[in-house]
Amino acid sequence: MVDEVVRLEKVRRDYLVGDQVTTALDGVDLVINRGEFVAIVGPSGSGKSTMMNLIGCLDRPSAGTVLIAGDATSELSDNELTALRSKAIGFVFQQFQLLPNTTAIENVMAPLLYQGISFKQAKKSAAEMLTQLGLGDRLNFDRNRLSGGQQQRVAIARALVTSPDIVLADEPTGALDSKTGAAVIDLLKNLHKEGRTIVLITHDLEIAASAPRRVFLRDGQIERDERGVR
Repeated sequence: MVDEVVRLEKVRRDYLVGDQVTTALDGVDLVINRGEFVAIVGPSGSGKSTMMNLIGCLDRPSAGTVLIAGDATSELSDNELTALRSKAIGFVFQQFQLLPNTTAIENVMAPLLYQGISFKQAKKSAAEMLTQLGLGDRLNFDRNRLSGGQQQRVAIARALVTSPDIVLADEPTGALDSKTGAAVIDLLKNLHKEGRTIVLITHDLEIAASAPRRVFLRDGQIERDERGVR
Protein backbone atom coordinates (compact mmCIF):
# COMPACT_ATOMS: atom_id res chain seq x y z
CA MET A 1 0.00 0.00 0.00
CA VAL A 2 1.34 3.44 -0.92
CA ASP A 3 2.21 5.57 2.10
CA GLU A 4 0.69 9.03 1.68
CA VAL A 5 2.23 11.87 3.68
CA VAL A 6 0.18 14.73 2.19
CA ARG A 7 -3.40 14.69 0.96
CA LEU A 8 -5.37 17.78 0.00
CA GLU A 9 -9.03 17.22 -0.92
CA LYS A 10 -11.06 20.08 -2.43
CA VAL A 11 -9.05 22.56 -0.40
CA ARG A 12 -10.00 26.22 -0.39
CA ARG A 13 -8.28 28.97 1.56
CA ASP A 14 -9.90 32.38 1.81
CA TYR A 15 -8.46 35.52 3.36
CA LEU A 16 -10.32 38.65 4.40
CA VAL A 17 -8.50 41.70 3.02
CA GLY A 18 -10.31 44.78 4.24
CA ASP A 19 -13.94 44.02 3.49
CA GLN A 20 -13.12 41.78 0.51
CA VAL A 21 -12.64 38.00 0.54
CA THR A 22 -9.65 36.81 -1.49
CA THR A 23 -9.41 33.13 -2.43
CA ALA A 24 -5.79 31.98 -2.46
CA LEU A 25 -6.53 28.30 -3.16
CA ASP A 26 -9.71 27.10 -4.80
CA GLY A 27 -10.71 23.43 -4.86
CA VAL A 28 -7.22 21.92 -4.86
CA ASP A 29 -6.64 18.16 -4.82
CA LEU A 30 -3.11 16.85 -4.26
CA VAL A 31 -1.46 13.68 -2.97
CA ILE A 32 2.25 13.38 -2.13
CA ASN A 33 3.60 9.95 -1.25
CA ARG A 34 6.44 9.12 1.09
CA GLY A 35 9.81 9.30 -0.68
CA GLU A 36 8.69 11.71 -3.43
CA PHE A 37 10.55 14.87 -4.43
CA VAL A 38 7.92 17.38 -5.53
CA ALA A 39 8.34 21.00 -6.61
CA ILE A 40 5.35 23.30 -6.08
CA VAL A 41 5.81 25.92 -8.79
CA GLY A 42 4.09 29.19 -9.56
CA PRO A 43 4.47 32.94 -9.90
CA SER A 44 3.70 35.43 -7.15
CA GLY A 45 0.01 35.22 -6.28
CA SER A 46 -0.44 31.69 -7.60
CA GLY A 47 -1.16 30.19 -4.18
CA LYS A 48 2.11 28.38 -3.57
CA SER A 49 2.87 30.18 -0.28
CA THR A 50 -0.64 29.34 0.94
CA MET A 51 -0.10 25.71 -0.02
CA MET A 52 3.22 25.73 1.82
CA ASN A 53 1.53 27.05 4.95
CA LEU A 54 -1.14 24.35 4.77
CA ILE A 55 1.34 21.51 4.17
CA GLY A 56 3.61 22.93 6.86
CA CYS A 57 0.79 22.97 9.45
CA LEU A 58 1.13 26.75 9.77
CA ASP A 59 -2.47 27.28 8.68
CA ARG A 60 -5.76 25.46 8.25
CA PRO A 61 -8.04 25.35 5.18
CA SER A 62 -11.22 27.40 4.93
CA ALA A 63 -12.89 24.36 3.35
CA GLY A 64 -11.86 20.89 2.29
CA THR A 65 -9.43 18.52 4.01
CA VAL A 66 -5.68 18.67 4.61
CA LEU A 67 -4.15 15.41 5.87
CA ILE A 68 -0.51 15.47 7.00
CA ALA A 69 0.94 12.08 7.94
CA GLY A 70 -2.65 10.87 8.35
CA ASP A 71 -3.85 13.69 10.62
CA ALA A 72 -6.56 16.12 9.49
CA THR A 73 -5.21 19.54 10.43
CA SER A 74 -8.62 21.22 10.71
CA GLU A 75 -9.58 18.78 13.47
CA LEU A 76 -6.56 19.56 15.67
CA SER A 77 -6.26 22.09 18.47
CA ASP A 78 -3.53 24.73 18.24
CA ASN A 79 -1.31 22.70 20.56
CA GLU A 80 -1.92 19.50 18.59
CA LEU A 81 -1.15 21.31 15.33
CA THR A 82 2.10 22.63 16.80
CA ALA A 83 3.02 19.10 17.93
CA LEU A 84 2.26 17.70 14.48
CA ARG A 85 4.36 20.42 12.84
CA SER A 86 7.26 19.65 15.18
CA LYS A 87 7.03 15.92 14.50
CA ALA A 88 6.16 15.78 10.81
CA ILE A 89 7.74 18.82 9.14
CA GLY A 90 11.34 19.93 8.73
CA PHE A 91 11.53 23.49 7.40
CA VAL A 92 14.22 25.00 5.19
CA PHE A 93 13.71 28.72 4.53
CA GLN A 94 15.12 31.15 2.00
CA GLN A 95 16.73 33.34 4.66
CA PHE A 96 18.01 30.35 6.70
CA GLN A 97 16.34 31.66 9.91
CA LEU A 98 19.12 30.44 12.18
CA LEU A 99 18.76 31.37 15.82
CA PRO A 100 20.77 34.50 16.73
CA ASN A 101 23.83 34.31 18.99
CA THR A 102 24.01 30.53 18.75
CA THR A 103 26.42 28.07 17.19
CA ALA A 104 25.71 25.66 14.35
CA ILE A 105 25.29 22.74 16.71
CA GLU A 106 23.00 24.72 19.03
CA ASN A 107 20.74 25.56 16.08
CA VAL A 108 20.43 21.90 15.12
CA MET A 109 19.90 20.81 18.73
CA ALA A 110 16.97 23.23 19.19
CA PRO A 111 14.14 21.14 17.67
CA LEU A 112 15.30 18.03 19.53
CA LEU A 113 15.34 19.85 22.86
CA TYR A 114 11.85 21.19 22.07
CA GLN A 115 10.68 17.59 21.65
CA GLY A 116 12.07 16.70 25.08
CA ILE A 117 15.20 14.86 23.94
CA SER A 118 17.97 14.97 26.55
CA PHE A 119 20.73 17.56 26.07
CA LYS A 120 23.37 14.84 25.72
CA GLN A 121 21.45 12.93 23.03
CA ALA A 122 20.46 16.12 21.21
CA LYS A 123 24.07 17.23 21.04
CA LYS A 124 25.19 13.84 19.76
CA SER A 125 22.47 13.68 17.08
CA ALA A 126 23.08 17.28 15.98
CA ALA A 127 26.84 16.70 15.68
CA GLU A 128 26.25 13.56 13.61
CA MET A 129 23.84 15.34 11.26
CA LEU A 130 26.12 18.33 10.74
CA THR A 131 29.04 16.00 10.08
CA GLN A 132 27.01 14.11 7.48
CA LEU A 133 26.41 17.43 5.71
CA GLY A 134 30.11 18.31 5.69
CA LEU A 135 30.10 20.69 8.65
CA GLY A 136 31.89 18.57 11.23
CA ASP A 137 34.59 21.23 11.55
CA ARG A 138 32.05 24.03 12.00
CA LEU A 139 30.00 22.73 14.94
CA ASN A 140 30.89 25.60 17.26
CA PHE A 141 30.88 28.40 14.67
CA ASP A 142 28.18 31.02 15.07
CA ARG A 143 26.26 32.06 11.98
CA ASN A 144 28.38 35.16 11.40
CA ARG A 145 31.37 32.91 10.77
CA LEU A 146 29.54 30.73 8.24
CA SER A 147 29.09 31.37 4.53
CA GLY A 148 25.61 31.52 3.04
CA GLY A 149 25.90 27.97 1.76
CA GLN A 150 27.11 26.73 5.15
CA GLN A 151 24.23 28.50 6.90
CA GLN A 152 21.76 26.81 4.56
CA ARG A 153 23.35 23.43 5.30
CA VAL A 154 22.93 24.12 9.01
CA ALA A 155 19.27 24.90 8.29
CA ILE A 156 18.93 21.63 6.35
CA ALA A 157 20.60 19.71 9.20
CA ARG A 158 18.11 21.29 11.61
CA ALA A 159 15.25 20.23 9.32
CA LEU A 160 16.51 16.65 9.09
CA VAL A 161 17.61 15.95 12.65
CA THR A 162 14.11 15.05 13.92
CA SER A 163 13.58 12.58 11.03
CA PRO A 164 10.42 14.37 9.85
CA ASP A 165 7.92 12.90 7.40
CA ILE A 166 8.44 15.88 5.06
CA VAL A 167 11.30 18.28 4.37
CA LEU A 168 9.58 21.48 3.26
CA ALA A 169 11.98 23.82 1.47
CA ASP A 170 10.71 27.34 0.73
CA GLU A 171 12.83 28.99 -2.01
CA PRO A 172 15.95 27.46 -0.38
CA THR A 173 18.35 28.93 -2.96
CA GLY A 174 16.84 32.42 -3.09
CA ALA A 175 19.51 34.02 -0.87
CA LEU A 176 22.44 32.18 -2.47
CA ASP A 177 24.63 32.72 -5.52
CA SER A 178 24.04 30.33 -8.43
CA LYS A 179 26.94 27.99 -7.63
CA THR A 180 26.04 27.65 -3.97
CA GLY A 181 22.35 27.34 -4.85
CA ALA A 182 23.14 24.47 -7.23
CA ALA A 183 25.04 22.72 -4.43
CA VAL A 184 22.00 23.03 -2.14
CA ILE A 185 19.73 21.54 -4.82
CA ASP A 186 22.20 18.69 -5.31
CA LEU A 187 22.04 18.07 -1.57
CA LEU A 188 18.23 17.91 -1.68
CA LYS A 189 18.42 15.49 -4.63
CA ASN A 190 20.81 13.27 -2.68
CA LEU A 191 18.52 13.34 0.34
CA HIS A 192 15.68 12.25 -1.94
CA LYS A 193 17.80 9.35 -3.19
CA GLU A 194 18.21 8.32 0.44
CA GLY A 195 14.43 8.09 0.75
CA ARG A 196 13.55 11.50 2.18
CA THR A 197 10.30 13.19 1.16
CA ILE A 198 11.11 16.63 -0.25
CA VAL A 199 8.56 19.35 -1.04
CA LEU A 200 10.23 22.32 -2.73
CA ILE A 201 8.39 25.64 -3.07
CA THR A 202 9.78 27.80 -5.89
CA HIS A 203 8.94 30.32 -8.60
CA ASP A 204 12.07 29.35 -10.55
CA LEU A 205 11.39 26.92 -13.41
CA GLU A 206 15.07 25.94 -13.63
CA ILE A 207 15.15 25.01 -9.95
CA ALA A 208 11.83 23.19 -10.27
CA ALA A 209 13.21 21.10 -13.14
CA SER A 210 15.50 19.39 -10.61
CA ALA A 211 12.49 17.64 -9.06
CA PRO A 212 11.10 14.41 -10.56
CA ARG A 213 7.58 15.80 -10.10
CA ARG A 214 6.39 19.36 -10.60
CA VAL A 215 2.99 20.74 -9.60
CA PHE A 216 2.21 24.06 -11.31
CA LEU A 217 -0.14 26.50 -9.61
CA ARG A 218 -1.89 29.44 -11.19
CA ASP A 219 -4.65 31.60 -9.74
CA GLY A 220 -5.15 29.27 -6.80
CA GLN A 221 -5.60 26.09 -8.82
CA ILE A 222 -3.37 23.29 -10.08
CA GLU A 223 -2.67 24.03 -13.73
CA ARG A 224 -0.77 20.81 -14.39
CA ASP A 225 1.09 18.01 -12.62
CA GLU A 226 4.20 16.73 -14.42
CA ARG A 227 6.46 13.76 -13.72
CA GLY A 228 9.86 12.89 -15.06
CA VAL A 229 13.14 14.82 -14.85
CA ARG A 230 13.60 17.01 -17.90
